[in-house]
Formats: sequence, C-alpha cells, structure tokens
Amino acid sequence: MKLHMLPWLAGATLALAAFAVPATAGTLANVQAKGFLQCGVNTGLAGFAIADSSGTWTGIDVDYCKAIAAAVFGDASKVKYTPLDAKERFTALQSGEVDVLIRNTTWTMSRDTSLGFTFAGVNYYDGQGFMVKKSLGVAHVKDLDGASICVQSGTDTEFNMADYFKHNNIKYKPVVIEKLSDTIAAYDSGRCDAYTTDASGLYGSRLQLKNPDDHIVLPEIISKEPLGPVVRQDDVQWFNIVKWTHNALLDAEELGVTKANVDEMLKSENPAIQRLLGVQGDFGKPMGLDAKWAYNIIKAVGNYGEVFDRNVGKDSQLKIDRGVNKLWTDGGIQYGIPIV
Repeated sequence: MKLHMLPWLAGATLALAAFAVPATAGTLANVQAKGFLQCGVNTGLAGFAIADSSGTWTGIDVDYCKAIAAAVFGDASKVKYTPLDAKERFTALQSGEVDVLIRNTTWTMSRDTSLGFTFAGVNYYDGQGFMVKKSLGVAHVKDLDGASICVQSGTDTEFNMADYFKHNNIKYKPVVIEKLSDTIAAYDSGRCDAYTTDASGLYGSRLQLKNPDDHIVLPEIISKEPLGPVVRQDDVQWFNIVKWTHNALLDAEELGVTKANVDEMLKSENPAIQRLLGVQGDFGKPMGLDAKWAYNIIKAVGNYGEVFDRNVGKDSQLKIDRGVNKLWTDGGIQYGIPIV
C-alpha cells in the first residue's frame, strides 16, 4: 500500500526530517545496547502482522522482524513490535521510534529519494485489487460502474483507483475512511459495494468479515506494489543487515536449506551452503555479526518459502498462490543475491 505523497510531499519531508536520527547513531549498536529490536508493523493484517488474544504476533512481516533479531542476537524472540497505521509509520521510522519498518509498505521512488528511507528488498510482490460481495453479481472491476468503493485514506490506493477508473471511463463513489479497521467494518456493514487495497490485504481482511465466504476478490490487479522492509538512509551497516537477512532467506530456499534440516546441512559439501551457514568464510563480520548469522535466521524462521507458505500460502488460512513470489528457478521473480 503506497502513501499518497503528491501535494504534501515537500512539507511532510521537511517536518519529518527534523526527527531524523543522526548518521552517527549506529542502529546495530543501539539495538544491541537495549537488548532487543523495535520493529514497526501493521496494526493488524492477517498474513503480514497480527496479534492474537494473548499478544502473540504472527505474519510474514513479523517473521522478518524475528529473522533480523536472530541475525543480530542469535535469538528471534528479542523483538518488540510497534503497531503503526498508514499515516504514522514513516514518522516512527524517521524519529527512531522503530529500528526498522516492516509493514506491507510499497517501495517507491519518492520514498527512496525524498523521505530519507532505503528499501532493503521486496518480501512480497503485490498489486491493488478489489473485493465485492458475491450477491452484487460483479465479475470484473469494469463492472463496478456507479458503485461505491471503500478505501483507506493516507494511502495511494485512492489515487491509483481514481487514475484507473478515469482511464477506463468508469463512474464510482469513493468512501474514504481513515483507519483500516473502520474501512473494513464499513464495507462489511454494506456502507459500500466494494473495498480496495493491496490484493494480499484483501485476502487477509476477508477473514475478518462476518461471512467471509460471501465475498470474492476480483481478478484484476491495477497497480504494482512491491512490499518490503524499510530503514533510514543514515546507516549503511544496518541497511546491509536487513538487506542480507532478506537475501539469506531466499538463498536458503534455493539451496534447499530449511528450518528442519539446517543442522544437517552444516555437513554439506556444497560451497554455497557452507558460506551461507558460516562453515566457510565469515560473511557476518563486515556487518558486525558473527559467522552463524544466517544459520541463526534459518534455525529460527526457516527459509523464504517456509515463511510465505505458513503465513499467506498453502499452509495458511489465506491460501494465496505464490505467483510471481516464487523463486526465479520456479518461474517467479524472487531472486536471492549470492553470498560469496
């Protein structure tokens, strides 16, 4: 989901910059000193970041938080979560309230160049979609002519929809609501005919509806939404840690290293596996980590495929097909950079 940053970008950038953490802060040193990672996540989106009644967090983004903690501490439990809505997430990262933002946030040029952020990879390739009640009898987005559509404010979802509907000469009535939970509730209560957000978010939100089986996600995707972890631009060392955590998860899947077999794989004669697991070389040292940083990640959360499948894929309630999120070797576009 992209924050709409056209009319107010300059002012927001100046306002946020005043809170930026100095480049000399040393995020890794700060994280190690306090003894835990402070991770900014969604306020509650099934499959990505959601807390149960006991306060236990799960989701793809949560597993990435755990993976970073495992790389830094050798202990995936050393994480505290800060739930953030669409508007407050960037201020929280700028100000240093969180060490990393992993909150289904779209990588865009303006965020890379104007807000002082750097994206460390794409942990989920997504796109904007639409959900409707089956009783509406709608099969495609272009059938929504004259419909009312719920959309969350403070995101680029509203802007994308306006462009798409104007280009296709479709009339509609936007119902703009600030909070995600209120947006979903408005759609569920019948206040609007359709609900739009990232397609992955639609599958997660559908689980929260009174009668999930009464709703369908339409097949069209109207935008590109590469989602991934975000850090401040002021700390290259920390950027490398988050970036290579992501790559280690992908490399592990490609190499067949899993949470279950990672200990056995320490005996592998494959040089790529030896480097990944710290048997050969010490690729953690330049980042300020120990040689077993990637081993600790995989031991804690598994590889990328395992993270995907249990949170949003075949082993989850959402059952989302991996599609383009498959490895490049399987016809997808996920591609781990080699450790060498």
